[in-house]
Amino acid sequence: MKASQSLHRLARAATTPSTSRLSKLPILCAHQRSPYSTHPPNARLNLPIDYSTTPLLCHSTDSALDSPELPSHVKNGSTKRMNLFQAINDALATALTQDENVLIFGEDVSFGGVFRCTMKLAESFGSDRVFNTPLTEQGIMGFAIGVAAQGMRPVAEIQFADYVYPAFDQLVNEAAKFRFRDGACGRSAGGMTVRMPCGGVGHGALYHSQSPESLFTHIPGLRVIMPRSPLQAKGLLLAAIRSNDPCIFMEPKILYRAAVEQVPTTVYTLPLSKAEVLKEGSDVTIISYGQPLYICSAAIQRVEEDLGISIELIDLRTLYPWDKETVFRSVQKTGRCIVVHEAMVNAGVGAEVAAAIQENPDTFIRLEAPVQRVAGWSIHTPLLFEKFTVPDVARVYDSIKKVLEY
Repeated sequence: MKASQSLHRLARAATTPSTSRLSKLPILCAHQRSPYSTHPPNARLNLPIDYSTTPLLCHSTDSALDSPELPSHVKNGSTKRMNLFQAINDALATALTQDENVLIFGEDVSFGGVFRCTMKLAESFGSDRVFNTPLTEQGIMGFAIGVAAQGMRPVAEIQFADYVYPAFDQLVNEAAKFRFRDGACGRSAGGMTVRMPCGGVGHGALYHSQSPESLFTHIPGLRVIMPRSPLQAKGLLLAAIRSNDPCIFMEPKILYRAAVEQVPTTVYTLPLSKAEVLKEGSDVTIISYGQPLYICSAAIQRVEEDLGISIELIDLRTLYPWDKETVFRSVQKTGRCIVVHEAMVNAGVGAEVAAAIQENPDTFIRLEAPVQRVAGWSIHTPLLFEKFTVPDVARVYDSIKKVLEY
């Protein structure tokens, strides 16, 4: 009895700070709703991104239908204003409608998932085709590989990219190697698409902010895709589902509701492993993907006004296998290059792009400065200081000045 009472008192002491300990803790005033890092009130560069005016989103029907990658029947169609999660939902509904072999499953997907990307799909297509799984990423991936090997086109959702690590054995040793291992037998995990939200939102901390895309780009046999906008997400996701390669489709979660644009209502796909030149320029090439493209665009607008230069902006879209031809052509034109991504700098996508540029004789001899990388710091994501760990407008701006002054 005495031992039990002692343990009870010890537990209370461990969970209830003493008065002296409380006096040392920082006190938050009543009006301080959260201590998360924010933009300073007098910032010149690091201002909040205005998604309602950014040139990276199609704010009108004409701009949405103007893309040369869209077929003529889509250009003659209509558009609908969507955010990113609505565009993904539209793509999934289209895939389910057009191909009875498409299945969608994951944790909580039957009622829409954490971000509502699969909302109402179970009601429309039935629980045989859209259904919940147990909380086991390895099991989700193993099941996806099995049904893909039998000719189905599964779309597996990993609730957060941070949770994918238990499934790595299945992805690396089964999904990616299946067609090479089976050889002439013809079976593979082609047709399998793995969706996962990724990246920071400002307060995700250790387990809801990671950008692990470079880990997948080291696995031959997988395609790794990350869209920047609703229009891109719909076309690239449909292309991934129809692809005969296993695809990792990474969705920047901060854009689910922030990025809103006009999206064609007609069915369309966009090319995989093909980069897009978003803005042409002559002095510096900036290469990025996903949410940091908006940071780059804001930095470009400011630095072009300040310095009177011209900058080219490229969206990789597919991170592996990536489009070297478009990147090399741009660097041969500008002679200066910066790669920007949210994932930590060491062994990131930027390292591969920079190395490829400097290994290629035609681009290396044209370089006027070393290729720069602007990326996340090599640390875990801290809750209070998440915004300081990823690239911001000021860091991109300074990098542009650095390559110009070299």
